[in-house]
Amino acid sequence: MMASVLKSALNGLRLRSFLPFLNWIGEIKDRQVLRADILAGITVALVLVPQSMAYAQLAGLPAYYGLYASFLPPLVGALFGSSRQLATGPVAVVSLLTAAALEPIAASGSAGYIAYAITLSLLVGLFQLGLGLLRLGVVVNFLSHPVIIGFTNAAAIIIATSQLDKIFGVRVDKAEHHYETVWGTIMAASQETHWPTLLFGVGAFAIMILLRRFKPRLPNVLLAVAITTLLSWLIGFERLQTVSVGQFESESVREVIADQIRLKQEIPELDLAITSAEKAYQDSFARHGTSDSRTLAAQHNLDTLKLKRERRIKTAKVDLEEIKKQRFRHVPGPDDSSGRLYHVGQVPESAVTDGRLWRVRSVEDDSLVLNGGGNVVGNVPEGLPSFALPKFDSVAVLQLFSAAITISLLGFMEAISIAKAMATKTRQKLDANQELIGQGLANIAGSLSLSYPTSGSFSRSAVNINAGAITGFSSVVTSAIVIITLLWLTPLLYHLPQATLAAVIMMAVVGLINVKAIHHAWKAHRQDGIVAIVSFVLTLAFAPHLDKGILIGAGLALVLYLYRTMQPRVAVLARHPDGTLRDAEMFGLETCKNITMIRFDGSLYFANTSYFEDKIQERVATKPDLKYVIVLADGINQIDATGEEMLSHLSERLHAAGIEVLFAGLKKQVMDVFQRTGLYQNLGAERFFRTEEQALDHVWKKLGNNHEVDCPLNIVCSVTPAK
Repeated sequence: MMASVLKSALNGLRLRSFLPFLNWIGEIKDRQVLRADILAGITVALVLVPQSMAYAQLAGLPAYYGLYASFLPPLVGALFGSSRQLATGPVAVVSLLTAAALEPIAASGSAGYIAYAITLSLLVGLFQLGLGLLRLGVVVNFLSHPVIIGFTNAAAIIIATSQLDKIFGVRVDKAEHHYETVWGTIMAASQETHWPTLLFGVGAFAIMILLRRFKPRLPNVLLAVAITTLLSWLIGFERLQTVSVGQFESESVREVIADQIRLKQEIPELDLAITSAEKAYQDSFARHGTSDSRTLAAQHNLDTLKLKRERRIKTAKVDLEEIKKQRFRHVPGPDDSSGRLYHVGQVPESAVTDGRLWRVRSVEDDSLVLNGGGNVVGNVPEGLPSFALPKFDSVAVLQLFSAAITISLLGFMEAISIAKAMATKTRQKLDANQELIGQGLANIAGSLSLSYPTSGSFSRSAVNINAGAITGFSSVVTSAIVIITLLWLTPLLYHLPQATLAAVIMMAVVGLINVKAIHHAWKAHRQDGIVAIVSFVLTLAFAPHLDKGILIGAGLALVLYLYRTMQPRVAVLARHPDGTLRDAEMFGLETCKNITMIRFDGSLYFANTSYFEDKIQERVATKPDLKYVIVLADGINQIDATGEEMLSHLSERLHAAGIEVLFAGLKKQVMDVFQRTGLYQNLGAERFFRTEEQALDHVWKKLGNNHEVDCPLNIVCSVTPAK
């Protein structure tokens, strides 16, 4: 009976470790807990909806993909993660890393770009899940704190400056390096700033800053979004106008646009031709086999048509992008008739424009839609995203693999640091490996619903716990609010200015800039300060290739760590006036001519064994009457084969020279190594002592003649005055 009860309890514990939500699901039966979680979930959702759209824009995706990343990942992360208050979803740094990974291989916002983003989410999830299941959460420790603070400060600057074009309402081609893009944006803003857009951005900043200062309990982000969206709708901020091809004065523009219209007619014809050619190929293959000339000809015809379609679309797309970069002035016709469109700077002197700067937004059938105002979010598809497995392209996987690892580690480091802080506050147990599993499953589930990579959010987690969240049910409520938004509230987001989203992003990342942390690292250890500064500078310099700065910073941190451990502190000890054994050189203490006590502060491994051996040999050379070397080994935590081999040979050589090596205070793990290798047996048990006092008593007896009476290691000596 007792055995069955214990077995049932054990199975219950295993189930709860795999399904952490079972630990808190029963608590929501308490009405107070349920009420607190519902209020916290709604509060987080009010921040998440606008913030997620802003972060999707930062990732190079249409804004509504932020909502797709905000309903399944928070839910799954809460159910399978260890932290009860961690708010999972789109975050600034991961969004930036996503854009950095995808922009070199696809155009932002394109179908291919979106597909890559979804695949990246799956890869990140699989990597995190694998680490969690294998209990390898410790791998994140290879990214040291100085590397993270250097990278985070640089990332915050990159994120903020990447939004300048949306704040000023200008369009700039992305250069090879981020700083070149920023400079181009500044130059464009000095000449072509769209003042209404700038006013919306400044207004959004003002609303958020003032509310944060004077009314901190109000959802400042949501109110900024609501106010600017309403104002945008009232004044017709977007200002769309449909025109015909013939209204453009430039012949080159008319040709490109006419080609776009022809392309829309040609694509269906090419698709039909490809379908017919594919059928002909399949028939020939079935009748004549793969090597027959008729089958080869059919295959060649099919490949030619596919290549023609691909090239046609690519060329037309490049031409259209060039047209979209151009700006036009509109000269209205007499009596409200159709006017003419001129390139900026080419308007006839006698013509009077409407004062607006127009640009091509899209080609619709045989006409064009122009934008003469600011950029808004536009149409957001109603309803939930379709659920499907991401397209698993082996070429794409290879291209995204390194980025997936970087995002996995950095995203998890952000999540676990937040979770640890909240666990300390709530005194709840936190399992880092289970949190990895939760974050991994959240990204995998997100990839099935068109989500890009997500992580734990510092700002929303703070909002969650400060709003009174007690269990993970608050994140379930947050997901429900996002689902309601996708089903019924998306039309309200059409007129949301992109300048407002840019302001939301810039306000969110201001908190990531922490110069004091770099200064603190410098004060703690100069080498850590150097690592932080190098990571900061290189991340800025290599942007948008952010992984280079991280990898070099992490590599430098490891190299400097190895350099420090290659020459750990080796102190020759003597008796201090207070009765303790201290560094003789530091305190000017007298040492014994027959006995040397040496303390080694660090693990003894291949990189520092020669240094330790040299220090012993130096001591032997300066003490011609030396008889005993006592190694005070309580500072040695680990020893490898190289260290053990060195101690064995050193003991043999010194024994041959009439000097005995003794060990005091060895830790169990080091003693275990000595016993396994036979060093303990070879040297003899009489060489090993639990304390330094036992070792000294043994040596004094061996030396005889009442050596301990006047030995500096026994009597309290005066401190040598400094010269």
